[in-house]
Amino acid sequence: MQTAFTNIFERMGHSQELSEFKHGTVIGHHLCNKSICEISLLLNIPRSTVSGIITKWKQLGTGHIAATGL
Repeated sequence: MQTAFTNIFERMGHSQELSEFKHGTVIGHHLCNKSICEISLLLNIPRSTVSGIITKWKQLGTGHIAATGL
């Protein structure tokens, strides 16, 4: 029997690291003035992940995203 918690966990999936290419794609869309929601839908990744990538990029600058483990 599955509980509500396991159902939510299965929908969310397991954490996966995004490739440097996907990080770059997120930043590229951001620089083209796409919203976090638009980027999330286009790349099929969670809004929180998109937001985190953009935030880290703003804090650390270009080229440091892969080292952050996002």
